[in-house]
Amino acid sequence: MATIFPARLIPADDAARLRTLHRYQIVNTTPELVFDDYVAWAARLFGVPIALISLVDSEYVWFKAMAGGSAPGLARGESMCSAAILVSDEVVVSDYKPESCSLIKPDVAQAVGLNFYAGAALVATDHARLGMLAVIDKEVRGFTATEAGLLTRLARLVSRTIELRYHYLVTSQPAEWEDAQHELAQALDESSTLARYLASRSQGLDLSDPEVWQPVSRCLESVARVLDRRLE
Repeated sequence: MATIFPARLIPADDAARLRTLHRYQIVNTTPELVFDDYVAWAARLFGVPIALISLVDSEYVWFKAMAGGSAPGLARGESMCSAAILVSDEVVVSDYKPESCSLIKPDVAQAVGLNFYAGAALVATDHARLGMLAVIDKEVRGFTATEAGLLTRLARLVSRTIELRYHYLVTSQPAEWEDAQHELAQALDESSTLARYLASRSQGLDLSDPEVWQPVSRCLESVARVLDRRLE
């Protein structure tokens, strides 16, 4: 089923959402290890050339991390993420055809041959949508319920990591944030190693296969436990 987007790119309550976004002090900041690891992991799990963490600002969509590219971001009117945060679905699946989403100009995406987008929202504790964890492909493809569930779980981990970063920032504990990043990165690295092994064994990851899904799920739980302990 096609995603139904609203009529306006800038909703009436956007000012409140932007206040929440800027409270986290993460917009237009330098790359950080753990977020780079999240997108590298997502790209490998879903077998896509591009994965990114976006933050939707008033006029610009910043890419906090990006696998498969190095762009700092896009104008808000050119990024699918700016439209995707408006949709209440847990996962937004679309392409870059003008008839699929009239809210954005697809020129940049079409210039590099993008034909598939799936994103799950990064949600703050006050339920504001900060941005998206997105996986992007040049090939038209389907997206199963299992894949959607996995992307949602990953986005929740990213959202909680943003919360953890903010906690250490406001309590002036930069050393603790560095330590947390390395601990999370270690868990993610173990997961990436597993994903590489499973993908090489079966020519891609079939998440419907219990022998693939179960160890991937255990890896997600391992990362979640690190966040649970540090956020308690």
